Amino acid sequence: MPGEVKKPKNNKFQRALLAFGVLPGMAAGVVPLLLSFWDPYSGDGHFFGFVVSGMEIFILLWCVRDFYTAGQGTLAPWDPPTKLVFIELYRYVRKPMYIRVLFILAGWIIITASPLIFIFTLILWFAFHIRVIASEEPWAEKTFGPEWLNYKNNVNRWLPRLKSYFAG
Repeated sequence: MPGEVKKPKNNKFQRALLAFGVLPGMAAGVVPLLLSFWDPYSGDGHFFGFVVSGMEIFILLWCVRDFYTAGQGTLAPWDPPTKLVFIELYRYVRKPMYIRVLFILAGWIIITASPLIFIFTLILWFAFHIRVIASEEPWAEKTFGPEWLNYKNNVNRWLPRLKSYFAG
């Protein structure tokens, strides 16, 4: 209608893509690429690393999609999910995206035989762990309450469980 103010379109999908590009894109893409060029200690890597990284990128995208569809949010701390995500891989481990990023970096380590990328991976895992404990999990408990506590008490943070978790 004339004179009607149009509401902006929901740009959640663009925000999800941006978050993916900025966060795992930098940590598992740009930084290891730069480190591989600068590492004077890197050796002869192996092509198998491309298989590892490629497979892990696919699984990471799957996890990001679950955050977007089931959680109604993105992986970015500035645009978190509004619903607790415990579908698909989240039924086995609480932090599958972080694990995927670390395995993508493992692929880089195999490709380049770079000690710098190995050290970066260890530092990043430690940073992930501190962030999860200090920020993400307290936020989840405050936001999702008993639903989060049930999930937290039944699904490991880093080591996948063998049996799928079902809320209830």
